[in-house]
Amino acid sequence: MTLTAFLSHLGFGVGLLVLSLILTRLMLHRVRIMDLPTERSSHALPTPKSGGISIVATFFIGIIAIFAFADRTLIRADYFLGFVFSALLIAGISFYDDVKNKPFPIKLGTQFFAVLVVLAFGIVIDQVALPFAGLVTLGWLGYPLSFLWIVGLTNAYNFMDGLDGLAGGAAVIASAFFGAITFNQGSTFVYITCYAVFAGGLGFLIYNFPPARIFMGDVGSAFLGFLFAVLAIIAARYDHSHTSFLVMPLLLFNFIYDTFFTFIRRLLRGDRVIDAHRTHLYQLFNRLGYSHRTVTLFHYAVCIAQGLAAAWMVSIPGGERTLVFLPFLAFQVIYTYIVIKSARKAGLL
Repeated sequence: MTLTAFLSHLGFGVGLLVLSLILTRLMLHRVRIMDLPTERSSHALPTPKSGGISIVATFFIGIIAIFAFADRTLIRADYFLGFVFSALLIAGISFYDDVKNKPFPIKLGTQFFAVLVVLAFGIVIDQVALPFAGLVTLGWLGYPLSFLWIVGLTNAYNFMDGLDGLAGGAAVIASAFFGAITFNQGSTFVYITCYAVFAGGLGFLIYNFPPARIFMGDVGSAFLGFLFAVLAIIAARYDHSHTSFLVMPLLLFNFIYDTFFTFIRRLLRGDRVIDAHRTHLYQLFNRLGYSHRTVTLFHYAVCIAQGLAAAWMVSIPGGERTLVFLPFLAFQVIYTYIVIKSARKAGLL
């Protein structure tokens, strides 16, 4: 990359960061969509939850700028249209939920529709690297697997947005690593798109870091989860980098693990898994007496470690890349054992 290009990209990112800061401040003082505390909340005072709008707005302004001034970085027109339209759809659906507080089954149904739009535009996982088997072509199985991946990560990210700074900081870290990794592999579209995600998330995080003055709401958390899920497919299939699909699951492995473990544990206990609760691992960690800041910084450290491992993983050939997940899985199992044992001892479970 030339110095001129680097400076223009840096200026693009700084401009979006300033925009995100301004928009988040406006959301904090002018838009009064409030998160009222309940017995399941981790906050005690009514707090604005419109901060995600600044992330969404910054992203779309960045995408418009990319479309207008950096056309050589774009992916094929139909894929670009499908990506932008479905992202706008999930943002609109999530914002409506923030205002109306619709039940989870209705939210899930509308998410299904948005994901079907993505698939209809052809944004689908078609290959995956497996241990001892190498690169496996999925064929028609790519459609249900893509569906589950996008819906799953959308909701995992949404469920993990329960402590000050947690989801916002993870978005900043994940987008920074994903942008750097895809750039090193020759990315154009995904790399520059990560600028918009990074800037939007960082501008919001300045107001959301513990103690938070504003929350992102579903319009931010569901949107980010959806965005990361679709970007992973685009980077693997349609971007010049052809970055391994496994990079994103590793970058957000702590979020995926916490959501999956909690879902299975509650299912085996016979709980209504669609009901709101406070028994995610990160919530139990907080309820054991550790502050929002402590739990959030712990997850930041895990996200950074996952990012460094993802940067190394792309240099490993084929299905052997999945082995990089093993130490993080072992760490999560140990973390789970400690948190669950402590929570039971404290009478939280």
